[in-house]
Amino acid sequence: MTRTIGMGLAAAVVMAMAAACGGGSSGSSSTPTPTTPTPTTTTPPSTPTDLATITIGANGSVSPSSVTVNRGGRVTMINNDTRAHDMASDPHPEHTGCTELNQWGFLQPGQSRTSSNLNTARTCTFHDHNLPANTGLQGRVVIQ
Repeated sequence: MTRTIGMGLAAAVVMAMAAACGGGSSGSSSTPTPTTPTPTTTTPPSTPTDLATITIGANGSVSPSSVTVNRGGRVTMINNDTRAHDMASDPHPEHTGCTELNQWGFLQPGQSRTSSNLNTARTCTFHDHNLPANTGLQGRVVIQ
């Protein structure tokens, strides 16, 4: 009788080890495998902030083309292109739609400037004064 219990116990240990290594039973485990969700690394452009950044890339386009800031917030424009850009508020050539953005002005490669405080809730659009029809250098700032 002791021998029968010992053999049964040995068989149970072997089956448990095989199941732990992925072998043996073809049935599913009763313990669910935990999954870790993949974190999102981008922030939606509609999330307001107090300071947003727009970058003119080496491809000659702004990114992101739309940012949202809280009232009183500001926007920094960084020129990472190899050529200078003269960034200003629409409409062209008056630049009167959102004069706070005109603080960016003429940016040499590697240069950056921050707008003055955007205190009125509205949507402001901008462009490169020297390339007003270039849609890659156009964008908007939403003030909430």
